[in-house]
Amino acid sequence: MAMSENAKKLRGSSWAENVRTIAYALLIALFIRAFLFQPFFIPSSSMESTLLIGDYLFVAKYSYGYSKHSLPFSPPLFSGRIFDDEPERGDIVVFKQPIDNHTDFIKRVIGLPGDTVQMKDGVLYLNDKAVPRVRVDDFIYRDPTGNVRRIPQYRETLPNGVSYITLDMIRDSVWDNTGVYIVPQGHYFMMGDNRDNSSDSRVPDAVGYVPFENLIGKAEVIFFSANGTASFWEVWKWPWAVRWDRIGKWVE
Repeated sequence: MAMSENAKKLRGSSWAENVRTIAYALLIALFIRAFLFQPFFIPSSSMESTLLIGDYLFVAKYSYGYSKHSLPFSPPLFSGRIFDDEPERGDIVVFKQPIDNHTDFIKRVIGLPGDTVQMKDGVLYLNDKAVPRVRVDDFIYRDPTGNVRRIPQYRETLPNGVSYITLDMIRDSVWDNTGVYIVPQGHYFMMGDNRDNSSDSRVPDAVGYVPFENLIGKAEVIFFSANGTASFWEVWKWPWAVRWDRIGKWVE
């Protein structure tokens, strides 16, 4: 009888220990996601060729401090940011879409508070000065049927020296010429590197100016990438689907 009672106590103790271990693991995972790193999946082509559909990357949550959007479901615990540090031109940032404060977007910071931004004949102008760009090798795009398309690429260099590649998919597109945008204080102007295929700050009813509070973090490193023929969990398909050369690549 005593042996049976001891066995029950041992089983109960083991079950309680397992529950505590799982609870600790969940709390640690929540802490890491809320304050250190959050995984993010690239679902669209708006940041090509810098980021491709199927890239998985880590976003550094501490880069710009913390707001309510740093936590899952954006609980209204406080307003503004704490431990804030402003982004720089050229940073690739994940943020909450200002229209609904719910959807995660990823774009590049182009305009800072007080800047003027405009596109003229496909050239980016910051504070009435053309941002230098140089033609580089074409981006090779392959559609799901195997057809190949060559898309012109340009290396653009911002006033602070940050340099990156942009795509020019459509000659004389609607976004090649815009009005002048004046970035309000406390806001940022975001653009996709795929200039003709990006809903960004040029589109007021899609994104518009992004409040500082809406920034979630800075994109840092790609930890997984697949070409669309396999999901993250389909390990048996990895040899043919994974873009091995992109894993561990820093986002610039």
